[in-house]
This record gives sequence, C-alpha cells and structure tokens, in this order.
Amino acid sequence: MWRAIICILIAAAAAEHVREFSVRENARAGTFVGHLGDELPDAAPPYTIVPVLGSAVNDDLKIDAHTGEIRTRVPLDRENRDHYALVAIPASGDNIRVVVRVSDENDNSPTFPTSVMNVEFSENTPRDVKRKLNPAKDQDLGVFNTQRYNIVSGNTDNAFKLSSHRERDGVLYLDLQINGFLDRETTDHYELVIEALDGGTPPLRGTMTVNITILDVNDNPPVFAESAYSAMIPENATVGTTVLKVFAIDSDEGENGVIEYSINRRQSDRDNMFKINPDTGEIIVNKLLDFETKELHELVVVARDKGAQPLETTAFVSIRVTDVNDNQPTIDVIFLSDDATPKISESAQLDEFVARISVHDPDSKTEYANVNVTLNGGDGHFDLRTHDNIIYLVVVALPLDRESQSAYTLNVVATDKGSPPLHASRIITLLVTDINDNPPTFLESEYKANVPEAAAPGTPVLQVSAFDADEGENSEIRYSILPSPQSDWFSIDERSGLVTTRVRVDCETNPMPKLTVVASDRGNPPLSSTATLLVTVLDVNDNEPIFDQSFYNVTVPENEAVGSCILKNVEPYGVTTDY
Repeated sequence: MWRAIICILIAAAAAEHVREFSVRENARAGTFVGHLGDELPDAAPPYTIVPVLGSAVNDDLKIDAHTGEIRTRVPLDRENRDHYALVAIPASGDNIRVVVRVSDENDNSPTFPTSVMNVEFSENTPRDVKRKLNPAKDQDLGVFNTQRYNIVSGNTDNAFKLSSHRERDGVLYLDLQINGFLDRETTDHYELVIEALDGGTPPLRGTMTVNITILDVNDNPPVFAESAYSAMIPENATVGTTVLKVFAIDSDEGENGVIEYSINRRQSDRDNMFKINPDTGEIIVNKLLDFETKELHELVVVARDKGAQPLETTAFVSIRVTDVNDNQPTIDVIFLSDDATPKISESAQLDEFVARISVHDPDSKTEYANVNVTLNGGDGHFDLRTHDNIIYLVVVALPLDRESQSAYTLNVVATDKGSPPLHASRIITLLVTDINDNPPTFLESEYKANVPEAAAPGTPVLQVSAFDADEGENSEIRYSILPSPQSDWFSIDERSGLVTTRVRVDCETNPMPKLTVVASDRGNPPLSSTATLLVTVLDVNDNEPIFDQSFYNVTVPENEAVGSCILKNVEPYGVTTDY
C-alpha cells in the first residue's frame, strides 16, 4: 500500500501545496488547529491523510478526512514535539504538505542539573577569581529560556557575586566570582541559594544550593592565652614535677592549627633545667633545682604550628624557686698566727686572738643571718666573742702551758633557724707552740764515779743525762764542764754527756776531783742547770817507798821488852808499806 502511495506522491509532485498551521502547546484536547482546504479551492475533500513517518500525527492530532478539519487529540507539549508533518491528498489529486507547529508557552522553569553543588575556595583567593557553576537550562524558547541568575540567600557580607554569559548553544552559563575578602577564621562555610529566572511574565524560577567551603591557609600564628606566665616551685621539687601549663590556640585548622611547644634554648634555659611537653605545653622540672645557685629562671616558650610554612609566637615564663632549708651553714675559719696555721703560743695573754670565724647560711639571702654559733672543747682555755653576731673571734680565756697540754680540740658549731634546724661543725686542732720556759733538768743532782789513775786518756768516766720539757731547739741540750782544779783532766761530749779522761789522772795530786757539769738548752735566751760529779781516783803502785830521812839514831833501854816499838814511820793516807 505504502508503495502505491509513494508512487502517487511522486506522480503528483508537480502539483504540491504547502500548508503550515500553529497551535499553542498545552491547548486542551479538541482545540481547532485549521482546515486543510482553506486557501486551496482546488483541494476539496475528501482527503487521504498520510502522516510522515514518526511524526505521531495519529496519536496527538485528529484529522477529519471528509472535512479537512484538524484538531488536537491531546494537549500538546512543544518540548516533547515541536511540530507534526503529514501529506494530505485531496480528491483533485494534488499534494498538500502539512506542517503543524506547536508554539511555545512558558511552561518550564529553568532547571539546574543538580539541586546541590559543592565548591571550594582557599581563604587567600584574590578578588574576582571565578568558579564555574552548573548552568540552569530551560526547555522553553527565546525569552522563556533562562535569562538571569540571582543569589537569593547566604551571601554573608556580599562575599560573592554572579556573572553569566550565553554561548552558541543558547545556554546561559554561570560563574561564581569572589567579591570580597575570604577569611576562613571568620566564616568557613557559605550556603548560597542561587535562582535562575526565565523571561516569562511572571518569570519561572529554578534554584540550586551552592555549598562553599573555605579552605584554610596558614595565615594565623598561634596565640598564647597569656603573654607572660609565672610560677613558684620549691627547690626540693623532684625531677618530673609539673611547674605550670602554657596554652596557645591557632584559629587555623588541620595541620595549620596543630601547635607544638618548645623552649627557645638560645635565649633561655641553656642548662636544660626544664623541659616542655610539645603537645600539652606542660613545663616540667628536668634537673634538680637549687635556690642558692639560681633563684629565678626565665624561659622563652615557643608555640609553633605545623603548617607547610609554620608560624610561631613566643611567651615568657618566669619560674621562681623558693627556698627550702636544705643547706647547712658554712663555716670559714681564719687563723691569726703568723703563718695562718692553727696554733697559739703558750705565752699568749688572756683575750689574745686565736682565730676569726665567719658563718654563712646559703639558704639565707642575708649573709650571716639566722645562724647561731657556739664553741665547744678547750677545757675553758678558749672563748668565743662577738659584738655584732657577724664576726666571731676565738680568744684565750685561761693561761696556756704547752708542757701541760700541747694541743686542744675545738668544735665550732653553727646552727641555722630553719625548721628543722640544720647544723654544721668545724673541728679545729689547735697546737700550743713552745717558748723556752723550762731549763734542762739533770736526772741526778750529784754523780759519783771511779777512775784508776793509770787510765789512759779517753777512758770513759760517767755519762750524765738531763732532759728539757720544752720542744725544738728549746729542748736541745748541750753539756759542758765548768773550769775548776783538775777539771782539765776531763772532757765531756756536748751532745751525749759522756765524761772521759783528757789526760792521765794522778791520785797523789787529787784523789777526788769535784766537777761541775752544765746542761744548757738552745733557746733564745738559753736556760741551763748544773750537777756535781765526784770522781774518785783509784791509786796504783806507781811510787817506791821513800824514807823521810836517810839515817835514824834510836836509843833502846836494855830492859826494853821484846816487841816494843822503838821507831815509827808515818805513811801517807792510804799507803801501806811492807818492811
């Protein structure tokens, strides 16, 4: 059949007419569109209606073949089909090419492809930088198409503006443009409601929500809660004790807002007395503290973020170490002897100075303050004097005698006024130096000895001995013999006191010489003492008997008894002569 129609159309091509009709979209069903025979007197009905393939004429239009009247079968939608095409063949055999065009009505709102769109801007993005947004499309034509865009809400401080342009495809493209200064720390998110309007009266609208996230830039340094911190801690605080906690905030986000704490070692705390937790900002005792060494520690604490180009700020921390009574007083002694050694002459007078004592308590800021000083030992021979509780003097309180006691042990005790009090002591061994106040003393006041008169020179007679209670040169003894008759018969060793014969002694000259032996020390001036030495010279038979006269004349009575003494020779004492 279609082949026959095509043949007919080809045969009648020379008598073809063209008719165009227009009908509004959305017109109700049955709306009159037009009449095929109008303006064609030779095209009288009936008509053979041949729809163009795929034009949906039979579905949407109703064409009366007997009258040529065209009406809508259903409401038409231009956006679905904007025209219908068919060929009507009247009885005359001419061809009528028919086009029914559907005229546009503003029945479609501009429509965004998505109801929500997400956009990101860095907070340091310059003004007028653009981001493309999805444009709204309107299926209507011409003025009924999308004509403009507006920001309905969410544009805080007019931070953004819209710009648009239409391209050859007829679409009104949309750009979001920065209109002000973006600061994430002030506003980190915008929710813009953008509307698209067509040119209808009234215009139809379509909306889209644009969620704008402001990306952080590391443009804010950390800020400490306080510019200066202060704390107090006792000097006996153990290592690991928390002193205080510093705190800083960074209004940036992510790594830009993560803070790390440190101590500037170039500017402070080079001895690492403290350390800081890099995450929490806790300042902790790192080494044992000592009030007496350093009372005030000043730290420069740094807060640094972890941005690609980190920013930092500093704060000052003053840590005052409070005193704890943890130090004994210190005792300094200066001896006032000629060589600054602990000694005193036994000839020292009462109240003579022995030593100067000064005491310091490291726990006290005032030197010598809060310390009580006492002196023990010495058996009362020494005393402690002071006029101002600052300088103490050890003085002689009783006469000294080195020979009775050559050294004294003194104990200086310093007690502070802490709670509990701490003590310090200094033991002093004080030597009493000698003066030559004791002469040598012989063990015996009189010595006796015997020596034969035949003794050769150098024969030992007797060794005398003396002692001296002094010391040193004051106790070194030298012996000598005072000149006397026959003293030259003898000599004495000055160091040992050994008396020997110098020459041969003679009993007949002096049978018992008497010597005076002297013992002298080497003091300045020297002292001495004497002893008596009686030497008995033992006689030897070194002389022939000698009559005192060469001729004796004796008269004897004739009656003298036998045994009577008629002559007597008188011999010296101790001499016995045999006749």
